[in-house]
Amino acid sequence: MTVLPFNRRRAVALLGAIGLLAGAPMALAQSPGAAPAPEVPATATAPRVLGSPDAPIEVIEYASLTCHHCATFHNEVLPQVKKELIDTGKIRIVYRDFPLDRAALDAAVLARCVPPGRYFAILSVLFAKQDDWSHAKDPRESLTRYGLLAGLPKETFQACLDDQALSDAILQSRLDGAEKHQIDSTPSFVIDGKTHKGVLSYEAFLNALRPLLPPS
Repeated sequence: MTVLPFNRRRAVALLGAIGLLAGAPMALAQSPGAAPAPEVPATATAPRVLGSPDAPIEVIEYASLTCHHCATFHNEVLPQVKKELIDTGKIRIVYRDFPLDRAALDAAVLARCVPPGRYFAILSVLFAKQDDWSHAKDPRESLTRYGLLAGLPKETFQACLDDQALSDAILQSRLDGAEKHQIDSTPSFVIDGKTHKGVLSYEAFLNALRPLLPPS
């Protein structure tokens, strides 16, 4: 995928309108003698791919962690997709963030802050427990608890929240999706250059892939 240069003015205009930039975290100056802040993992902005990188078919998924339809796909459809198509080496799914609100942005930061090998595991938990943390009085506090369960120290999560480059990369994923694939809702799947919007049943997902799969 060609990554477009991050355009902060465009990001503010587009994302500020839906409240994503409201209350954005700002890095705080450290007090003299304070312990240095934990470093953000260098892998935080790397692509997240479910399946073998050698799988012949790539499916791009754009999703928001606060999107109920995205949760339906991950909770009810993805397990069969993984068993029948991903684990058998037929396809790989490239997950791209398309946060719809501030809580989704924070959750995306959390997922990218854990080691890459745990990324899809924490993603699965966040979708399965979506109502719990996304409807909490303080979603960020609730996310911190899920981070601790995944082995992510509170201080490291805070460092990731304070890292503007990481937030920029997540917001850029949304901008790229809108500009390159005309994504305007989640979930959306790009298969062979065609965008399929909404929750796809396993049968619909398979039908979209069928022209690309070798004869069985």
